[in-house]
Amino acid sequence: MIKVFIAGATGWAGSELSKGVYHQAGMELVGGLSRSQKGGNLAEILHLESKEIPVFETIEEALEQVDFDVLVEFTKPDIAKTNILSVLKKGKRVVVGTSGLTDEDYTEINQAANDNDTSVLAAGNFAITVVLLQKFAEIAAKYIPHYEIIDFASDSKIDAPSGTVAELAYRLSQVQKPEIKVPIDNTVGNKATRGASINGVQVHSLRLPGHVISVETIFGLPDEKLTIRHDAGTSAEPYVKGALLAIEKVGTFKGLKRGLDTVMEF
Repeated sequence: MIKVFIAGATGWAGSELSKGVYHQAGMELVGGLSRSQKGGNLAEILHLESKEIPVFETIEEALEQVDFDVLVEFTKPDIAKTNILSVLKKGKRVVVGTSGLTDEDYTEINQAANDNDTSVLAAGNFAITVVLLQKFAEIAAKYIPHYEIIDFASDSKIDAPSGTVAELAYRLSQVQKPEIKVPIDNTVGNKATRGASINGVQVHSLRLPGHVISVETIFGLPDEKLTIRHDAGTSAEPYVKGALLAIEKVGTFKGLKRGLDTVMEF
């Protein structure tokens, strides 16, 4: 039985995952983190037919009072890193769904995981369709050295790019960094309109009403173009299945792995 603690347990994605863990054979939901619902009963908040599941304000309080095997991190980047490092120091495993963490953050997280002989599985997005987008885009990047990424999200999303796009840019850059015919510094006009360079990949983030989360990777060769796109709906349900798989698999290795596909078979 895997004892699971969810940081951000009452949020948009965290609440659906909490229900998923509660109903999943082989897992036990033992607690949650929520500033707005601190001191409450997660079972009551989410209408689960269960004994009391405590909700805490800080990870330090939770570590003192609850025994768990895996932390699932679904909060915000300004507190996620603290939560992750605190748990790793106790030798516990971590699944990261929070977006906004940098490559430098992950370097530190990887070191902490190795130092404490434990593991972290980080995914910018747990949806299976996103995993497939990443794999297809990596294949395309092997053969097409010209590509850029468009990042779509609602106007209320505070981080840019999204965790999905940051992870995609990182992964594609590891295949091969794109060739840019006109260097960004040689752009005539406003250079900012060419987007931001993320690991050497040009990324353009749109934040507008009407969008949830979408990713579009555009590859180009003379006289031909390939577009690979993912669009998310308004429900958090697509992320639950992948997150449950991540919880099951995070104990099968040591250190840090980035991307749900790293523990999947293709």
